[in-house]
Amino acid sequence: MKVLVTGGAGFIGSNFIRHLLSARPDVVIINFDKLTYAGNLENLADVENDPRYRFVRGDVAVRAELEAVFKEEIGGIVHFAAESHVDRSLYSPLVFVETNVYGTGNLLDLALRHKVERFVHISTDEVYGSTVSGKFSESSPLNPTSPYSASKASSDLLALAYFKSFGLPVVVDRCTNNFGPYQFPEKLIPLFVTNAMEDKPLPVYGDGLYIRDWLFVVDHCRAIEKMLFEGKAGEIYNVGGSNELTNLEITRRILARLKKPESLITHVADRPGHDRRYALDASKLQRELGWKVGQSLEQALDFTIDWYVNKRSWWQKVKSGEYQQYYQKHYGARLDSANAGR
Repeated sequence: MKVLVTGGAGFIGSNFIRHLLSARPDVVIINFDKLTYAGNLENLADVENDPRYRFVRGDVAVRAELEAVFKEEIGGIVHFAAESHVDRSLYSPLVFVETNVYGTGNLLDLALRHKVERFVHISTDEVYGSTVSGKFSESSPLNPTSPYSASKASSDLLALAYFKSFGLPVVVDRCTNNFGPYQFPEKLIPLFVTNAMEDKPLPVYGDGLYIRDWLFVVDHCRAIEKMLFEGKAGEIYNVGGSNELTNLEITRRILARLKKPESLITHVADRPGHDRRYALDASKLQRELGWKVGQSLEQALDFTIDWYVNKRSWWQKVKSGEYQQYYQKHYGARLDSANAGR
């Protein structure tokens, strides 16, 4: 099968491409990515010469750029490409609407026209909003609270409408907070690990008691593979790690692993509309597709922290903006630093 992966140069996308090439020898992958600030081709340097992999630079919101890819016969689509950082959505909400809603609409329409066999739409637990107790199931009502989560909820509904109205074989993946190698250091774990290594403050929002369920990216990639080849069209699958921790708890674990003092923790003003707790019931995915978490949180977090310790040159380039020079040299233009990628 030839699989189109949008946003494949980002964090989860690059890990998924690497996983799929290893797990499925018969798969050919086209990586379609705009290369915004969080898209980094160095994430895939180890597979760039694989004859089953090819990169195409493009924007899902630009119809003509997508149409060029569909001149080839695409069997499956895994749609990661999205603006994903909540803080950025509070300052530039329309950018999120353009990519996450309009871009997804472009992709769905072309997938329908070209009779794609399976379309996996990558979403987020944030579409459900916050809950004090219990866990969200796939049938829970949507209650997004930020421009980011609202744009993702909109794209979810659009994808499901293409299944109900036209029969496009769509599957929606709603996942909890991912962590692991190659994550852009604006997210909590890589930001705090790299700041701690440099003895810089770790900025914790508010009281630090916001609860998230943490999912190792490799486990998420295995779930996506299941959805691509075994998932039922028209279904939503929650993907969770069952690892609920407050931001303060995860911060303290990072500092303990790096043997850094908790005095680096710095409480900062809270962001608007900050959801208190996310929690997903992933039993449907486990029951219907046989997926389960592969590594404990302790193992996965230790592995991730060690990865950043050993990949100092990678994250120093990313944090300094030095990698922009690479793209300017190879693509003739600087990246659009106003946009976020997943």
